[in-house]
Amino acid sequence: MRLPNIKQFVFSLAAIISSFSSAAFAQQNVGLPTIELKAGIYRIQAELADTPKAREVGLMNRTNMPTNSGMLFIFEQKAGHCFWMNNTKIPLSIAFIADDGKIVNIEEMQAETTNNHCPRAAVRYALEMNKQWFSERVIVPGTVIQGLPKK
Repeated sequence: MRLPNIKQFVFSLAAIISSFSSAAFAQQNVGLPTIELKAGIYRIQAELADTPKAREVGLMNRTNMPTNSGMLFIFEQKAGHCFWMNNTKIPLSIAFIADDGKIVNIEEMQAETTNNHCPRAAVRYALEMNKQWFSERVIVPGTVIQGLPKK
């Protein structure tokens, strides 16, 4: 019985690990454009999920998010766009936002669940932040989010 060449083994193992890391990296929507939004006195650095693929992946598989960072989902049409947390590792809050920037409703979402979280009115925007980010800052329905891109 002949043992495999150790260099070949290490090289193969490194290639396998690299391919898994690349796949995980690609799934995290890394490299999305960002925009600065404002909610009252608070500044938000939001990644833009404005394509079908970016919206599909969202914040899946991430294990953390900086405090004043989030993800802004932008849809082409106003509708009852619902969200769930399948493959999302961190708990989030989501604000559904009308075209005039006013928050319609805010939902708290648990990590790794498939419960639907839907707006109370047709919207084109949804902003995901760390869980309780909105409530800790007393940002409630009716609060205006400034800086939304016009599509």
